Amino acid sequence: MATLLRGGTVVDLEPTLVERADLRIDGDRIVERATGLEPQEGDEVIDLKGRILFPGLVSAWHRRAGLFLPGAPRAGKGFAAEQQARHKLEDAMDGDALEASASATALDALLCGTTTLFDSSASGTDIGGSLSRVAQGFNKVGLRGVLSRVITERGGALQREENLEENVSFIGKSRGRVRGAFAVEGLAALSDEGLSGLKEARAKTNAFLLASLAEDPQEERQSRDRHGAPVSERLLSHGLTGTRVVLAHGVHFSWPELSSLIADGTWLAHAARSNMATGSGHATPAKFGVHACFGTDLATPDLLAEAQAASLRATDSGQAIDLLRFLANGHRLATEAFGTSVGPLTVGSVADLVVLDYAPASPFETATLPAHLLFGISSRFVESVMVDGLWRVWKRKALSVDTLEIAKAARETAQSLWQKMQ
Repeated sequence: MATLLRGGTVVDLEPTLVERADLRIDGDRIVERATGLEPQEGDEVIDLKGRILFPGLVSAWHRRAGLFLPGAPRAGKGFAAEQQARHKLEDAMDGDALEASASATALDALLCGTTTLFDSSASGTDIGGSLSRVAQGFNKVGLRGVLSRVITERGGALQREENLEENVSFIGKSRGRVRGAFAVEGLAALSDEGLSGLKEARAKTNAFLLASLAEDPQEERQSRDRHGAPVSERLLSHGLTGTRVVLAHGVHFSWPELSSLIADGTWLAHAARSNMATGSGHATPAKFGVHACFGTDLATPDLLAEAQAASLRATDSGQAIDLLRFLANGHRLATEAFGTSVGPLTVGSVADLVVLDYAPASPFETATLPAHLLFGISSRFVESVMVDGLWRVWKRKALSVDTLEIAKAARETAQSLWQKMQ
């Protein structure tokens, strides 16, 4: 049975277009888009009455530990204290905590109109099948995700190898709405042996690499002291850049470093809210090139809030960014990761979309779309959300899970983790 969405105002981000159109969705795909589509036998017809049909949004870099950080014990303020608190929280996580965080984060994302997360996990101990637990949480709610376990030497070389092996295993078996990837952080402390192992594993899988880079103001000095080269140069020398690599933050990149990464086709994810919250510094996303996109990092997975904060911060600094291009690039990135069109509301794309109950007081059209995104539209207008052709949120109610139960489980998990952190 197909679904016919009639009378909606359809938004295309790039090239920008706002128009009245109907969509027919059959299975997980958009199969027709036109004005005045007639119902076919067996169609479920939904009259949108002018409501806005918006593409599901994509966060190119997210760390679920941010879910439990508000109120968690800290040794001070600023980037170093936040990083230390996050590491303690991640070290305290077990399999149940990972799944609880995944379900709560996935639900939060959908209710905000975010339908895809590039998500990384970290834990201090070996948790067999940890990414499978995260995938269970995502699948329960219905979110699309690219999942990875962070490769780090914070716990030594053995932990690094265990995490690398789990990523390889998960990449090999992940299917459908959930795919596997590699992730790294703390690159100033990661050995050349670790980078070589990562390069070898990626050569076998061709999977995406997600990396946090140039966020720590001390990272450059530490990398030069330990390895005689900046982190970006080490990644380039190991072949760990390019069109299947997402580098998040980029706060402390020099222009030569940035230009080398851009020339290599590397994706650069800007996480303005997280950078401002930790005081790690101000990135220059206007210089991120054609592969610039948004990531939510430790903040909520609310892409609309992220886009607004990033755009206003960039404008305030005198280097405005193209808000629509950044959002559309999230779709391009997801399309590359899943090997099929994700995002655009066009025939052949997977049906990931958001219905916005937004009734603006000024004209809503192609020319005014950027202004409405910046000053009008927010996640409070998200009414219904479809992922892979299935309604996951309908009239602001999650369909496949109990919202209160997920929130309760997350709170209990947070309390347990905070006690362990002490």
